[in-house]
Amino acid sequence: MIAHLRGTLLAKHPNQAIVETHGVGYDVAISVPTFTEMPAAGAEVALHIHTHVREDALSLYGFLRLAEKHLFEKLLTVSGIGPTLAIKILSGMPADEMVAAIRGGDLVRLTRIPGIGRKTAERMVLELRDKLPPATTASEMAARTATPVEEDVISALVNLGYQRAAADKALLAARSSKSPHSFDVLFREALGFLSK
Repeated sequence: MIAHLRGTLLAKHPNQAIVETHGVGYDVAISVPTFTEMPAAGAEVALHIHTHVREDALSLYGFLRLAEKHLFEKLLTVSGIGPTLAIKILSGMPADEMVAAIRGGDLVRLTRIPGIGRKTAERMVLELRDKLPPATTASEMAARTATPVEEDVISALVNLGYQRAAADKALLAARSSKSPHSFDVLFREALGFLSK
Protein backbone atom coordinates (compact mmCIF):
# COMPACT_ATOMS: atom_id res chain seq x y z
CA MET A 1 0.00 0.00 0.00
CA ILE A 2 1.11 3.57 -0.66
CA ALA A 3 1.48 5.44 2.65
CA HIS A 4 3.58 8.45 1.63
CA LEU A 5 4.24 10.23 -1.65
CA ARG A 6 6.98 12.79 -2.36
CA GLY A 7 7.47 14.33 -5.77
CA THR A 8 6.75 17.26 -8.07
CA LEU A 9 3.31 18.80 -7.92
CA LEU A 10 2.15 18.85 -11.56
CA ALA A 11 -1.34 20.29 -10.93
CA LYS A 12 -3.67 21.06 -8.07
CA HIS A 13 -7.39 21.72 -7.76
CA PRO A 14 -9.53 22.12 -4.61
CA ASN A 15 -10.25 18.36 -4.57
CA GLN A 16 -7.36 16.86 -6.55
CA ALA A 17 -3.59 16.95 -6.90
CA ILE A 18 -1.35 15.23 -9.44
CA VAL A 19 2.07 14.35 -8.03
CA GLU A 20 4.85 13.01 -10.25
CA THR A 21 7.31 10.59 -8.66
CA HIS A 22 9.98 8.89 -10.79
CA GLY A 23 8.07 9.56 -14.00
CA VAL A 24 4.67 8.36 -12.71
CA GLY A 25 1.87 10.88 -12.11
CA TYR A 26 -0.35 9.94 -9.17
CA ASP A 27 -3.92 11.29 -9.07
CA VAL A 28 -4.59 12.07 -5.39
CA ALA A 29 -7.89 13.23 -3.88
CA ILE A 30 -7.31 16.04 -1.37
CA SER A 31 -9.33 18.23 0.98
CA VAL A 32 -9.67 22.00 0.67
CA PRO A 33 -7.37 22.65 3.70
CA THR A 34 -4.64 20.55 2.06
CA PHE A 35 -5.19 22.40 -1.25
CA THR A 36 -4.80 25.82 0.39
CA GLU A 37 -1.54 24.84 2.12
CA MET A 38 0.04 23.22 -0.96
CA PRO A 39 2.84 25.00 -2.82
CA ALA A 40 2.40 26.15 -6.42
CA ALA A 41 2.54 23.67 -9.29
CA GLY A 42 6.13 22.73 -10.11
CA ALA A 43 7.27 22.67 -6.47
CA GLU A 44 8.15 19.56 -4.49
CA VAL A 45 5.40 18.26 -2.24
CA ALA A 46 5.15 15.43 0.31
CA LEU A 47 1.77 13.90 1.15
CA HIS A 48 0.64 11.37 3.73
CA ILE A 49 -1.47 8.90 1.74
CA HIS A 50 -4.47 6.74 2.58
CA THR A 51 -4.89 4.05 -0.10
CA HIS A 52 -8.49 2.94 -0.54
CA VAL A 53 -9.01 -0.32 -2.43
CA ARG A 54 -12.32 -1.43 -3.92
CA GLU A 55 -12.85 -4.25 -6.38
CA ASP A 56 -13.26 -1.73 -9.21
CA ALA A 57 -10.86 1.04 -8.16
CA LEU A 58 -7.72 1.96 -6.24
CA SER A 59 -7.93 5.53 -4.92
CA LEU A 60 -5.34 7.69 -3.17
CA TYR A 61 -6.30 10.33 -0.58
CA GLY A 62 -3.54 12.76 0.36
CA PHE A 63 -2.91 15.03 3.34
CA LEU A 64 -0.13 17.48 4.15
CA ARG A 65 -0.71 17.03 7.88
CA LEU A 66 -0.66 13.65 9.58
CA ALA A 67 -3.37 14.74 12.05
CA GLU A 68 -5.77 15.33 9.14
CA LYS A 69 -5.04 11.85 7.75
CA HIS A 70 -5.75 10.30 11.17
CA LEU A 71 -9.07 12.17 11.41
CA PHE A 72 -9.97 11.04 7.85
CA GLU A 73 -9.32 7.42 8.85
CA LYS A 74 -11.44 7.82 12.00
CA LEU A 75 -14.29 9.21 9.87
CA LEU A 76 -14.12 6.10 7.67
CA THR A 77 -14.98 3.95 10.71
CA VAL A 78 -18.39 5.68 11.02
CA SER A 79 -21.13 3.67 9.31
CA GLY A 80 -22.38 5.45 6.20
CA ILE A 81 -19.21 7.52 5.67
CA GLY A 82 -16.99 6.52 2.75
CA PRO A 83 -13.78 8.20 1.58
CA THR A 84 -15.51 10.66 -0.79
CA LEU A 85 -17.81 11.94 1.96
CA ALA A 86 -14.93 11.97 4.49
CA ILE A 87 -12.93 14.30 2.19
CA LYS A 88 -16.00 16.57 1.83
CA ILE A 89 -16.39 16.61 5.63
CA LEU A 90 -12.73 17.61 6.10
CA SER A 91 -13.21 20.35 3.50
CA GLY A 92 -16.22 21.73 5.39
CA MET A 93 -14.60 22.54 8.74
CA PRO A 94 -11.06 22.84 10.17
CA ALA A 95 -9.96 19.55 11.76
CA ASP A 96 -9.50 20.92 15.29
CA GLU A 97 -12.97 22.55 15.23
CA MET A 98 -14.49 19.29 14.01
CA VAL A 99 -12.85 17.31 16.81
CA ALA A 100 -14.22 19.83 19.34
CA ALA A 101 -17.72 19.65 17.78
CA ILE A 102 -17.75 15.84 17.83
CA ARG A 103 -16.43 15.60 21.40
CA GLY A 104 -18.93 18.26 22.52
CA GLY A 105 -21.86 16.67 20.68
CA ASP A 106 -22.46 19.91 18.74
CA LEU A 107 -24.88 18.60 16.08
CA VAL A 108 -25.78 22.11 14.87
CA ARG A 109 -22.17 22.82 13.81
CA LEU A 110 -21.70 19.38 12.29
CA THR A 111 -24.88 19.60 10.19
CA ARG A 112 -23.59 22.88 8.67
CA ILE A 113 -21.00 20.80 6.79
CA PRO A 114 -22.28 20.12 3.24
CA GLY A 115 -23.38 16.50 2.89
CA ILE A 116 -23.91 15.93 6.63
CA GLY A 117 -27.48 15.46 7.81
CA ARG A 118 -28.66 15.07 11.37
CA LYS A 119 -28.44 11.26 11.37
CA THR A 120 -24.88 11.23 10.05
CA ALA A 121 -23.87 13.90 12.59
CA GLU A 122 -25.43 11.82 15.39
CA ARG A 123 -23.53 8.73 14.23
CA MET A 124 -20.27 10.74 14.09
CA VAL A 125 -20.77 11.89 17.69
CA LEU A 126 -21.87 8.46 18.94
CA GLU A 127 -19.11 6.49 17.21
CA LEU A 128 -16.19 8.94 17.48
CA ARG A 129 -16.65 10.94 20.69
CA ASP A 130 -14.48 8.61 22.78
CA LYS A 131 -12.03 7.75 19.97
CA LEU A 132 -10.80 11.28 19.31
CA PRO A 133 -8.01 12.93 21.32
CA PRO A 134 -9.05 15.50 23.95
CA ALA A 135 -8.75 19.20 23.17
CA THR A 136 -5.09 20.24 22.99
CA THR A 137 -3.22 23.42 23.73
CA ALA A 138 -2.04 25.56 20.83
CA SER A 139 1.57 24.35 21.15
CA GLU A 140 0.51 20.68 21.28
CA MET A 141 -1.72 21.20 18.23
CA ALA A 142 1.12 22.93 16.37
CA ALA A 143 3.49 20.08 17.16
CA ARG A 144 0.89 17.46 16.23
CA THR A 145 0.19 19.12 12.86
CA ALA A 146 3.83 19.27 11.82
CA THR A 147 4.60 19.08 8.11
CA PRO A 148 6.78 16.18 6.90
CA VAL A 149 9.88 18.44 6.96
CA GLU A 150 9.04 19.55 10.53
CA GLU A 151 8.53 15.92 11.57
CA ASP A 152 12.01 15.16 10.17
CA VAL A 153 13.44 18.00 12.30
CA ILE A 154 11.73 16.64 15.44
CA SER A 155 12.98 13.12 14.64
CA ALA A 156 16.55 14.39 14.17
CA LEU A 157 16.45 16.26 17.50
CA VAL A 158 15.07 13.21 19.34
CA ASN A 159 17.81 11.06 17.73
CA LEU A 160 20.37 13.53 19.14
CA GLY A 161 19.02 12.76 22.62
CA TYR A 162 16.60 15.62 23.24
CA GLN A 163 13.20 14.88 24.84
CA ARG A 164 10.20 14.93 22.48
CA ALA A 165 8.53 17.81 24.41
CA ALA A 166 11.73 19.90 24.18
CA ALA A 167 12.03 19.14 20.46
CA ASP A 168 8.39 20.23 19.92
CA LYS A 169 9.02 23.54 21.73
CA ALA A 170 12.21 24.15 19.77
CA LEU A 171 10.36 23.48 16.51
CA LEU A 172 7.66 26.01 17.48
CA ALA A 173 10.35 28.60 18.18
CA ALA A 174 12.11 27.86 14.87
CA ARG A 175 8.80 27.89 12.98
CA SER A 176 8.01 31.40 14.24
CA SER A 177 11.19 32.82 12.66
CA LYS A 178 10.90 34.69 9.37
CA SER A 179 13.43 32.42 7.61
CA PRO A 180 12.31 29.99 4.90
CA HIS A 181 11.26 26.68 6.43
CA SER A 182 13.64 24.20 4.81
CA PHE A 183 14.96 21.26 6.87
CA ASP A 184 18.41 22.85 7.26
CA VAL A 185 17.10 26.22 8.45
CA LEU A 186 14.52 24.75 10.84
CA PHE A 187 17.03 22.25 12.25
CA ARG A 188 19.72 24.91 12.85
CA GLU A 189 17.25 27.31 14.49
CA ALA A 190 15.70 24.59 16.66
CA LEU A 191 19.16 23.38 17.72
CA GLY A 192 20.12 26.97 18.53
CA PHE A 193 17.02 27.34 20.68
CA LEU A 194 17.81 24.09 22.56
CA SER A 195 21.43 25.11 23.22
CA LYS A 196 20.46 28.40 24.93
